[in-house]
Amino acid sequence: MDDVKQRKIIEQLQMGSEMTVYQKRTERITVQVIMETMQVALTRSGDRIVKVVDISELKEVRQWETFKDFQRFNENRGSAFRRIFCQSEKDVQQDRKTCFTIFYGSDFTLKSLSLNAHSVEDAEKWLTGLELLKQETLAAHTPVIIKSWLRKQMYSVDLTKKNSITLKELKSLLPQMNFNVPSGRFLEDRFKEVEANDYVLDFLQFHKLYEILIFENQTLLMEEFEKGPARSIMSNIDRPDSSVVALYDFQNFLLYQQKEAWATDLIKVQNLMTIFIDDPTRRTKDPAFTIGEFLSFLFSKENQICDDKFSEICPLDMNNPLSHYWINSSHNTYLTGDQLRSESSTEAYVRCLRLGCRCIELDCWNGPDEPVIFHGRTMTSKIKFKDVVKAINNHAFATSQYPVVLSIEEHCDIKQQKMMAQTLRDVFQDKLLTEPLDPEAEHLPSPNQLKGKIIIKHQKIKENDHTIKPEEEEENTAVKIKLDNFRKIANTYREKIRKSKEISLVEKEGELSIWDPIDKRFYKHDCVISDNKLYYSEEKWEEQSTQIKDSSELHLSEPWFHGRLAEGRITAEKLLRDYCKGTDGNDETFLVRESNTFIGNYCISLWTRGRIQHYRIFCFPENGHKIFFLKSKECFPSMCALIDYYRQQSIDYDRFNLCLKNFLPRLNFEPLHHMGWFYSNMSRAEAEDCLLRIPRDGAFLIRKRNERDTFALSIRSEGDIKHYKIFRKSSKYVLADAYEFFSLEDMVSCFRNQQFAGKTKLRYPVTPQLVERFCMEDLSTYDSEQDSEVIEDNPLGDQCKGVVDILKCNAARKAKHGRPLVVTLLNKENQKLTEFTCEIVEQLDEWYLVILNIIQREQSLEKSRKAEVESKTKIAIEMSNMVVYCQSIKKKTFDNFMQLNSALFSLNGGAGYVLKPEWMRDPTRRKPAKQSIRIRVLAARHLPNPDHIVSPFVQVELWPNSGQAEDYTFKTTLFKDNGLNPVWLGPMNPPKSFEVNEPDLAFLRFVVFEEDMFSDAKFLAQATFPFRCICSGYRSVPLKNRFSENLELASLLVHVQQYEV
Repeated sequence: MDDVKQRKIIEQLQMGSEMTVYQKRTERITVQVIMETMQVALTRSGDRIVKVVDISELKEVRQWETFKDFQRFNENRGSAFRRIFCQSEKDVQQDRKTCFTIFYGSDFTLKSLSLNAHSVEDAEKWLTGLELLKQETLAAHTPVIIKSWLRKQMYSVDLTKKNSITLKELKSLLPQMNFNVPSGRFLEDRFKEVEANDYVLDFLQFHKLYEILIFENQTLLMEEFEKGPARSIMSNIDRPDSSVVALYDFQNFLLYQQKEAWATDLIKVQNLMTIFIDDPTRRTKDPAFTIGEFLSFLFSKENQICDDKFSEICPLDMNNPLSHYWINSSHNTYLTGDQLRSESSTEAYVRCLRLGCRCIELDCWNGPDEPVIFHGRTMTSKIKFKDVVKAINNHAFATSQYPVVLSIEEHCDIKQQKMMAQTLRDVFQDKLLTEPLDPEAEHLPSPNQLKGKIIIKHQKIKENDHTIKPEEEEENTAVKIKLDNFRKIANTYREKIRKSKEISLVEKEGELSIWDPIDKRFYKHDCVISDNKLYYSEEKWEEQSTQIKDSSELHLSEPWFHGRLAEGRITAEKLLRDYCKGTDGNDETFLVRESNTFIGNYCISLWTRGRIQHYRIFCFPENGHKIFFLKSKECFPSMCALIDYYRQQSIDYDRFNLCLKNFLPRLNFEPLHHMGWFYSNMSRAEAEDCLLRIPRDGAFLIRKRNERDTFALSIRSEGDIKHYKIFRKSSKYVLADAYEFFSLEDMVSCFRNQQFAGKTKLRYPVTPQLVERFCMEDLSTYDSEQDSEVIEDNPLGDQCKGVVDILKCNAARKAKHGRPLVVTLLNKENQKLTEFTCEIVEQLDEWYLVILNIIQREQSLEKSRKAEVESKTKIAIEMSNMVVYCQSIKKKTFDNFMQLNSALFSLNGGAGYVLKPEWMRDPTRRKPAKQSIRIRVLAARHLPNPDHIVSPFVQVELWPNSGQAEDYTFKTTLFKDNGLNPVWLGPMNPPKSFEVNEPDLAFLRFVVFEEDMFSDAKFLAQATFPFRCICSGYRSVPLKNRFSENLELASLLVHVQQYEV
């Protein structure tokens, strides 16, 4: 495809297309590409962007209906998909070509966005265009990425979309950029430097301000350069646009400091400099860097520490026997989490293959009708063998064309093994290697010979044995030992459980106020700490005190209260007569009004038997509150209470025995609650849309229906939306033909305190303000419920609403949410927060100490438990001529060993095959000489921001390591409150030298930590490199997250020197 067609496709993507998005429900939405920020944006009506996907995080765009989002909508005939769009089977088949899924993210388990385009042509346009943009983003130079990043920052606070940013907005933005604004007139002075008018920056001024800020703290770096490599080329280092680095000086810097052999070519040096010069008038044949541009180059990926030649596949190195390679392998590939209870998924196979794995594992077991894959004798879910094989066939060679090995762990009987064999033949066809390439060959074939082939690794079955049972196959010594060990572990756990039940004690109980993130307030709960868990009850509603406080005014929002009528009794009689005359059904209709005769009192006007009676309601203060009564024997705290009483009891007053049945509603009545959970003009679909945005069961609203005197209660219960009809009968509201109330407020008040239909309380009124707050949330990443799974046997019994496992949490306490002291429990696995406080600080301290004691008491046992449950496998670096399978740890918990594994297989272009060193392949060859490396960490830029400004430090490690820690690791000092541009210079941060015994097998690892509230090191970023690809000089270290995914613009600047020992 030529450049003109490519540009045309991208322009069409910028204009946007209306598509159907598949999430919890289908929705029509506009999808478009924003080139300035390199993002895919989903926009609702009014140009409101509700979701963006960074193209830099885009991993795959997949067509067809095979992904689960489309399956969920297509599998059942009565599904919402067909019901909403009235699609026939033919239309559904057509959707296979118009539907596609965008996979994106920076974790092992990717997020997905499933879309249905208007036509096949539109879908193909997006598939092609997104792939072009993905490649363009990967190839983008650092200055382009910086501009895109700055645009994203500006648009994140530019709510008016005026393409500018004010001083106030900048003050809120800089902490998000990991920069702590100094006090005083710091920003005002910088605004003057960029010549901003009225304290408003356009994008060019914002870019210039960024250059000033990023340079501000790193002038110390230039002083370092003045003493060393750049002392002859820099004269003025006060401003980022001052001084120059001339073309020939920069060439000398590359040749003699950076040891770049290619820099002898002056044209290549000119081209490199042109990338970082923003001003087109300065892009000449004799370019020159400003100080700011020179620093940008030093921190850029164009100056990275890893030699580019190792990121390319070397075809000549792929002609060796398979046994000469380390092969990128995966253990328990099907799992998305731990080995006991996690989900098995075909997507895990897809992800591993696309990450470059060339050896994947299939644990095959007998299924009801066909083989399945799961982790045997555990609670992991099962997937069909056939589905896994199809997924492998579709994605095996997406990243690398070199052979894929299927390591089959067989537990099936002969019948289902034959089914497996047939499936492999049918799906893989000619990709499947079924015969040796050369039966006479002395060595294994090479990766080049096996390109595009799938190899099966499986135990051989004897031809005459057709009665082999899987359990008999496992009866060998190794398996017996494993089973015995599992039995011992199980018996140990049973004994621990038995003892824990015997000594189970309630360590603390009482009342705590727990923070509700939806209502943004504390609610009181009964709480108990027992069995290392915090149990809490349903929230206690505290509306009663508020009602008492304002009870004398509650009647103002009632429809039967008419306030002060112009002519008092005369007007009341006229209204009742007009409303009731000629109808028998309206007998005993009433209204309440202010008394014109007795000021401060009220009057009931009642129609009965064709006549109108008036009854005085007395109102007197008592103990700071008003009381209401018709006769002094029966007093009420509010007029509402009085009216409710006499609607059920007859009025024995002046020899009359009457009852208040129906009321005359006030003209143009609009009660106060209509501003909250009541909606007079809302459809069923709009109600569902609002309720789906509130991620809690118990969210509710009441809406008026088109039928006269009918309403609907819409409530979120058990993750679904349910609707219940309400109709008005006489003066009462009847809900679901089962409950009667005098008002909608009574209905809501009743079910706030007790469960409706035995399932859910009306907990969260869905007001317009609450909906607006959640419109901007990414609901795909939001927990639908905060409550944990509650076991039946708990100290609170049926009253228990949730439980927090204290052993999985970090505990802290500080002032928060307007309270002087709040205890925070942060779950280390799912990052859920539980925050609570007490009215008395001393009581809160007691709770905190109990929790702290539990964590400390169990800390030593936690490691042993994990060792019994999880397999800890490391990179196998063995000096042998056997094929080495590098088993990976579970993909959701990437640690330093998986990061080392990722670094190793980043070599050779990520092909999945890395040639072993020559001395490991040929015993006659000698090992290379030992080397020494001298490293100094100088500075960093754009460190990740975990919702606060970080205080970072850097740890450098040499792997493999042994002996004293000082021989293979060192740390910088802590740099306080700056993650944008910290610097580590001076005598407290000297260079460190390492002696490398095995240069071919060594790795260099950089880890960035921050110090948390417990003074513990908290991981921020890392970068790991094979020692053999390290370059000398002043180098940028591009940082990655724990899953070895790139972090945008995050980098270290280090100085490296290498010597032979």
